Amino acid sequence: MDLIKRVVGAIFDFLQGIVVILAIMVMIYLFIMSPQEINGASMEPNFHNGEYILTNKIEYKLKNPARGDVVIFKSPSNKEIDYIKRIIGLPGDTVSLHDNALYVNNEKVIEPYLTPGVVIFGGSYLREGEEITVPEGMYFVAGDNRPHSSDSREFGPIPKEDFIGKAFLRYWPFSEFGLVPHPAYTLN
Repeated sequence: MDLIKRVVGAIFDFLQGIVVILAIMVMIYLFIMSPQEINGASMEPNFHNGEYILTNKIEYKLKNPARGDVVIFKSPSNKEIDYIKRIIGLPGDTVSLHDNALYVNNEKVIEPYLTPGVVIFGGSYLREGEEITVPEGMYFVAGDNRPHSSDSREFGPIPKEDFIGKAFLRYWPFSEFGLVPHPAYTLN
């Protein structure tokens, strides 16, 4: 009988440990970081379809996003879909597109992460030769694969409250494992 009590006690201790671990994992997922799968080609050549990243959900609660950050946010047209893009323009910046380049505050954005020779088209929000001002609390984002990206050129700036977080670690495939690099951004 004593053996049965010890076995039952051990099982309950084990189950209690599992419940605590699951509760901790849920809290981490909801408030600190979450996994995201890359769907589509809008961020190639830097992120590819089927890759997995971890998203830091707490950083933007403590500080504002920065130019060059790779962010995950809710799609403007369908909040059930998450997008991944790079921040180009900050609140108050002027953004324009001309001569196959983006300009922020009348300075050409030097983007070493883009494929050389990539053609940058305008969209229905930001057209070639036009300039927009990013409203307060919003960010102008663009995919790294500019010809194949639906981004702020098409749908306009994104409000900070739609941000899920900042991409900080690629963990799949293992051959690409590592921190997501932040470019040394220069305006020219």
